[in-house]
This record gives sequence, structure tokens and C-alpha cells, in this order.
Amino acid sequence: MYRIAVSSFKGGTAKTSTSLHLGSALAKFHKKKVLLIDFDAQANLTTGLGYDPDAQDSLAPVLQGTKKIEEVILPTCVKNLDLIPADTWLERVEVTGALAADRYSHERLKEVLKDLKYDVVIIDTPPSLCWLTESALIAAHYSLVCATPEFYSIKGLQRLSQFMESISERHPLDVLGVALSFWNPRGKSNDAFLEVIETTFPGKILSTKVRRDINVTEASVFGKPIFETAPKSRATEDYVALAKELLKRMVKKDGKS
Repeated sequence: MYRIAVSSFKGGTAKTSTSLHLGSALAKFHKKKVLLIDFDAQANLTTGLGYDPDAQDSLAPVLQGTKKIEEVILPTCVKNLDLIPADTWLERVEVTGALAADRYSHERLKEVLKDLKYDVVIIDTPPSLCWLTESALIAAHYSLVCATPEFYSIKGLQRLSQFMESISERHPLDVLGVALSFWNPRGKSNDAFLEVIETTFPGKILSTKVRRDINVTEASVFGKPIFETAPKSRATEDYVALAKELLKRMVKKDGKS
């Protein structure tokens, strides 16, 4: 089982869209059994798959020890793709109940995920270096970094890199790649942005870059992946290629054929 934490240091980097469409593509086109975990109290991944976060249980009661993880897993409209939704309780879960007194609370997520029977688990983290993000990175084998070719997006990458390096000193964690979204192939500053990313995450920039496409936003309104709502769009093409590239990287790193 591959566990991937999808991370960024700021909002607006298409982190949730990347999580949703990577998971959907692996399930739909590669026949993988995939679990998406919405670990961000904003719950955009949950609403993006058609669920009301106020009507569902998140991982919060599981981490508190009052529910089993199987009780909060929901099916989605995509075959072989399941979801654990988010809710507002996640935002302060580490300072309530059983977790408040647990000095090793950051490792609880890793513990509850270890016996699941999925090919891939993708964790959508908050756009900040908080308890939830740290817990997700500790639970993950890989981190997928999301960025956009914008000044503030790129500026935060160095802090994110340092944060992940500190975690990797205590727990095995490998950066799978840096995924760029809202990409304009003719952008005037592309080379400068790519140079900064390459300096921060050497050799990690993914060849596939997701171009800006209004169909992505429209798909979230319908609560479905873009593969279902706009199968011939350019974003569909890009996300299919991104999933293929990432799967190839995981298999290569894992030493499997």
C-alpha cells in the first residue's frame, strides 16, 4: 500500500483538485483500489465528491478512539474510489479528548491506517504546517508537493521542504514529486519559477503540468471528478498523464516491476 500526503504551504495551489483527480485517475484508469482522506477542516475534497461535511463523520472520532476507521469510509461515484470526509472538528482535534494528553498523538494516524486494504491512500492536508499536516506526513510513505507558477506559492516551498526534512529524520518520508497547476506553457516567468523549485526540490519537478481549465471548477460544483463531467478537456488529459507519471515513480522507487 502506498500512502501519499499531498502538501502545500499556502492555499490556491490546486492541492485538493490534485488529490481528487490523482485518486480518481488511479481508480478509473489503472484499476487501483484507492482511499482519499480529507484531512483539511475546510472539507473541499469532501464537497468536491458530492458529500455534505456537516452530515458525515471525519477521522476525528477515529483518532479519538471512539470509532473504527471502517465506520467513516464512504463510497464515491467512481468505482474502487472511497473517501473519508472532513469536518470542522478536525481543526482542533489534537487538543481535545484522548489526543490532548497523548505526547505521541502525531503518530495516531499512521497507526489507524496501517491495516487498511487499499493499493493507494491519498491524504489531502491543510495548506499550513500544522498538527494535521505533520500527522499526515508521518503516516505517509511519500509527499506530493503542490505549487503554482506564482511568487507566493514558490516562496513557501523552502519552509515546506525544511518541515518535511525534519520529519524525515524521524520517520521514513520521500518527496514523490512537485506538481505544478494553473500552468501556462507560454508564461514569461516559467524558467525562473522552475529554477527556484529545482533548487529547493532537486530532481522532483514532474514532467506533467496541469494547465488552467475552468472545467475543474465546474466539476466540483457537480461533486464529481472532471473525468466524469468533461472527459475531453485539457485538464482531463493532464491529470491522466500526471497519475501515470506518479504511478511510474512509485513503482520505480519501490523496486517493483
